[in-house]
Amino acid sequence: MSGLSRLGATRLTVEAVRVAAKLRGIGLGSAMLDWAVAEGRRRGAALVQLTSDKKREDAHRFYERLGFAATHVGFKLFL
Repeated sequence: MSGLSRLGATRLTVEAVRVAAKLRGIGLGSAMLDWAVAEGRRRGAALVQLTSDKKREDAHRFYERLGFAATHVGFKLFL
């Protein structure tokens, strides 16, 4: 996906990573994100944009350990 910001740079968008509780801690989530980032690079993405539910604090720590930074606040309107 490309947008007007960042001079129309292509972005890789990841909407959360969810791993079943019994499979956590074995590197599956890291492997999925590693693959996604590599694929984004291969396709010319300049930025990875990741969204996560605000309540998932453990997930946020996981993303930060992988080098992601919480730089924006998102908004939703439920209908």
